[in-house]
Amino acid sequence: MTATPLPLRDIPAWERPVTSRTLLRVSAVCFLAWVFSVYDYTLFGTLLPKIADDFGWSPAKATTVATWVTLGTFVVALSVGPLLDRVGRKRALVIAIVGAAISSGFTGLAAGAVSLVVIRAFSGFGYSEELVNTVYLNEMYGKARRRGFMYSFVQSGWPVGALVSAGLTAVLLPAVGWRWSFVIAVIPSVLVALLATRLPESPAFAALTEVRRLRSSGHADQADALAGRVGLTVTGEAKATLKDVFAPGLRRHTICLSLAWLFNWMAIQVFSVLGTTVLTQGKHVSFDNALLVLVLANAVGFVGYLFHGWIGDRIGRRTTIITGWTIGAVLTGVMLLGPATSTFVIPLYALSLFFLTGPYAALLFYMGESFPAQVRGLGPNVAHTMGPVGAIVGSALLSVLLGAGVSMVVAALVAGSVFMLASGLVMLGTRRVDQEHHVAVVHLAAEEGEAA
Repeated sequence: MTATPLPLRDIPAWERPVTSRTLLRVSAVCFLAWVFSVYDYTLFGTLLPKIADDFGWSPAKATTVATWVTLGTFVVALSVGPLLDRVGRKRALVIAIVGAAISSGFTGLAAGAVSLVVIRAFSGFGYSEELVNTVYLNEMYGKARRRGFMYSFVQSGWPVGALVSAGLTAVLLPAVGWRWSFVIAVIPSVLVALLATRLPESPAFAALTEVRRLRSSGHADQADALAGRVGLTVTGEAKATLKDVFAPGLRRHTICLSLAWLFNWMAIQVFSVLGTTVLTQGKHVSFDNALLVLVLANAVGFVGYLFHGWIGDRIGRRTTIITGWTIGAVLTGVMLLGPATSTFVIPLYALSLFFLTGPYAALLFYMGESFPAQVRGLGPNVAHTMGPVGAIVGSALLSVLLGAGVSMVVAALVAGSVFMLASGLVMLGTRRVDQEHHVAVVHLAAEEGEAA
């Protein structure tokens, strides 16, 4: 006699099958969450010239404000790692989306530089949404062979979000001004947050919650058995610490990966977040045309994410990252030093974003694969937090150079192109990974409240 299947509600959450329909729904919501987080994050850079005009700031003052905004973003972003382990993947996703919505809505009320810095600090939740996606989707995708390509569709939300930001700004700005452009950005974020509340928690976190419950109630043997059965590395006597990711076997890898994030985010800040400022001040492109360039360039950038995710599954993610960023550095340099004509600037800027942002589709999965299981949560988090630091350094260096009387072309070349090339070169010091035989074992914090 065939046993009657248990109703789904009676199956432990960590043993429930993750169906293709569930994966599609989770991926779609994570994609939308990333799109509108990036929308909020890049909208500030897109509208910075208009904000500066409204408050009477010079280009140097505007980039200085951007530097302080990015510092606030970094401070807020640090809180997302602990949230992932303390409240769960799904709840962290909702919090990140709501944080981006708060950042958008209150920006419309900014009265000057100080209030703008405080309000925009909440965009750190939006920035860290990609880290939440990485952890959540790694646990949901499991051992899927082409998980890198699958994730590239979600990560491509960066150029899509930047595209939406530039496109809607071009439509809304003349009618409602920069303040209402931010307020309107709240609406899609709230809708996506509501969708996220209906997603399932990842099986891995559900299992971790049960392991912790068993241990706290004195059933250590049952807790260890469950942890072993679902593939979790959870041991109270071997807590992952910063010392572990800087141990001799990992020290060079951690340092090089962190430097790659720092250097590349200097280029991200210059060419993506502050793209309109560079184009208008450096290449003498009008603001309206700069928005058009951003729209077209980010459309090409979307294809860049899919391409780098696809090629990373085939030739290796590390090789893909190094090659992409090196090519991108050369292209940005040629764009800055070449003629200031639309037929030259537009295709070069588009290709620059293709190779600047596209490799992140490979980078996020590479980070998880390149660290051993016992520090797979902590290691990527250390590198990821260097992104806002790089943005701070990039904005600061750009501001210093402009304040010293250096032209925007030379300032962007030094603060952006040079460090984009450096990000590709330092990746040569990172670890090689056998992707074909890699199994995505989830590393979770050993103790309640420990941040991964």
